Amino acid sequence: MPEPAAASRGERIGAAYLAACRVELRALKPGNVHDYAPGHGMTVADFEASASASAPSMAMPGLGVGTRILEAVRQTRAATGTNTNLGVVLLAAPLAEAAFEAEAGALCPTLESVLDRLDLADAEQAFAAIRLANPAGLGDSPRHDVREPARVGLRQAMAEARNRDRIAEQYASGFADVFTIGVASLRDELRRGVDEAWAASATYLRFLADLPDSHVARKFGAAAAESLRRRAQPLAARLFPVGDPASLRPDLLQLDAALKAEGINPGTTADLTVAALFARRLEDALAAGESLLGWMA
Repeated sequence: MPEPAAASRGERIGAAYLAACRVELRALKPGNVHDYAPGHGMTVADFEASASASAPSMAMPGLGVGTRILEAVRQTRAATGTNTNLGVVLLAAPLAEAAFEAEAGALCPTLESVLDRLDLADAEQAFAAIRLANPAGLGDSPRHDVREPARVGLRQAMAEARNRDRIAEQYASGFADVFTIGVASLRDELRRGVDEAWAASATYLRFLADLPDSHVARKFGAAAAESLRRRAQPLAARLFPVGDPASLRPDLLQLDAALKAEGINPGTTADLTVAALFARRLEDALAAGESLLGWMA
């Protein structure tokens, strides 16, 4: 049985994860699923069910990163019958693991330690989770293919894929994009008094304008991902001067409709946005000394 303190921390980590997933669904994210519109054969309800199914795996003390990933995907598959959150789970599991160990102000260095400890068993479990989720556009890899037995630790395997997968890049870089773009953007917007869902919309747009979406690249090619990045840049450039992301709603909805009509879903960008929301909550909770109000604010 987990120690009471670890179980209590786990409950707060699980609550922070659920809150991050739910806020991201409230955010208007062009091309992705959100409260304003479904898309790509999926609805908000599908993602809410996935968040609820996967949260216990983030909240359980002592699982380890690989087990968190595999159990979260198994539970999601049982609840929804489809892949709705593989990227979110791959990003959230190391953050959750670090949150169990971190002291105030030390989420990033603790995360780096967690990533450095990832071993062959973590890789085997993550590979199994990816095979189970069977994400769209999953192709063959000349080294460390997920359809073959793992031969190196999970961080090393992810580092091999960093140039073609932005989630793998987070494992290699210590989640640099999540913190330097995502969490920084959220904090900027929240300091301006923006509602958290609109702060998430702004953060999503900044990711979209800065980084070619690797989910789009897998399905449609690198040129399509770069074209999408350029399409997002004018809207992202207008965000800060207007002072209120909600004022861009008509333009965001127009881009949303156009991308969905083209079948383009920036799924990796949405996954990075959830990870940034989760990381920001964990940082704030640790800074608040793990008070319940700090975890839930």
